[in-house]
Amino acid sequence: MSVGTTEDSKEEAGTLEDQEVTELEEKLPDQIQSLKEEAVVRIANYHVPQGAGDIVMIQSDHTGAVDILSAELETADLLGEQRKAQPPPLAPPTMWTTEKTKEFKAKMGKEKNGRMVVKRGEVVTVRVPTHPDGKCICWEFATDDYDIGFGVYFDWTTVTSTAITVQVSESSDEEDEEEEEEIEGLAPVGDVERGSKTYLRNRYGEIMPVYRRNSHREVQAGSHEYPGEGIYLLKFDNSYSLLRNKTLFFHVYYTS
Repeated sequence: MSVGTTEDSKEEAGTLEDQEVTELEEKLPDQIQSLKEEAVVRIANYHVPQGAGDIVMIQSDHTGAVDILSAELETADLLGEQRKAQPPPLAPPTMWTTEKTKEFKAKMGKEKNGRMVVKRGEVVTVRVPTHPDGKCICWEFATDDYDIGFGVYFDWTTVTSTAITVQVSESSDEEDEEEEEEIEGLAPVGDVERGSKTYLRNRYGEIMPVYRRNSHREVQAGSHEYPGEGIYLLKFDNSYSLLRNKTLFFHVYYTS
């Protein structure tokens, strides 16, 4: 009886195993097909890179495997993107002088914001936004007794106000640091590849470098056609002077 019962149990167990294997073989193709269809849908939802340099990695939730669709990262493409971010070159300004310094100083001395003192070692930056009704910026300035450094730069930024503002720094180096801090606040957090210094270089353009002008002898005047939307930076540099403050008379306006 024991032997017979044992053999019957073995036969029943074998039959159950055969049934389970048969059911598994029937279900397996359906499961594989379902996984294939899900993978196709998941891949279709990803944007396929259109150019070299893009890397797209897809990790499977089922197997953990990682597929790299495009791992071709070329230096030429990175340089190409950097070149695209560079602003267009700026044309030089038109410059001239007049000898009517006394008349100009007398006129600007009566204006509310036509006169200021640039202290020794300081750099004063007059920020003049482009005006929607204007096509050209013009400037005139003169000083009492001594010369002063002057240069013009352009900030490629969106204009939110047409108000003219004045920024005072103790030196040109300090002014550059303040500009870098301003840009760092706008740089994406954690984006090391697009550092603030690169963005700073791309954002500012030089129209005319700072040179010492004989503004105590002649009225220094100039104009520049708008290259686009942005803010003109008129820099009056007295950082080289350790002893003398400079009295500055200036007039800035736009024309259409």
